[in-house]
Amino acid sequence: MRANSFAKSLAAATGIALVLSGCSKQPGEAPEATASAPAAAGPEAAPGITVSDAVVRLPAVSGNPGVAYFTIAQGSGAPRKIAAIHVEGVERAEMHESTMKGGVASMGAVTEVALEPGKAIQFAPGGYHVMLFGTAPTLKAGGTTELTVTLDDGDKVSVSAKVEGVGGGSDDMGGHDMKM
Repeated sequence: MRANSFAKSLAAATGIALVLSGCSKQPGEAPEATASAPAAAGPEAAPGITVSDAVVRLPAVSGNPGVAYFTIAQGSGAPRKIAAIHVEGVERAEMHESTMKGGVASMGAVTEVALEPGKAIQFAPGGYHVMLFGTAPTLKAGGTTELTVTLDDGDKVSVSAKVEGVGGGSDDMGGHDMKM
């Protein structure tokens, strides 16, 4: 009985930490991810746009939001905007931005993110990120899922995203070996 109570408390505390880490300002912190393969050119691929290092972090507690991180760059051409993100196995994905003003961290949804030629934008803790609502039980740590970026002109680019557990681990306990 004690072990079960401890496990529930640990899961709740980890869930709170995960949500805060995805939505709070953490200077200098980058997502703990292994690189995914850059998006390959295909029939829907947006010309000159590359997406890499895509990671989906599952929520610590079922029903809570997960988060997605990646890097996107535009090689050349006129400035463009990211209009939407879709993640396979997720009901709804929202772009958010964490900011710090007057010593107070806040987070809010954004409807678009501007891209400039020759510059990369990192979706990472403490800045832009994608909140994931309604993650399917089929998404499992250690697997992959497809992340699709839709641009303002309708062009799309998709990339395989690594699915991670709590704390960036590849197992359901975020890399922690718990024995009870």
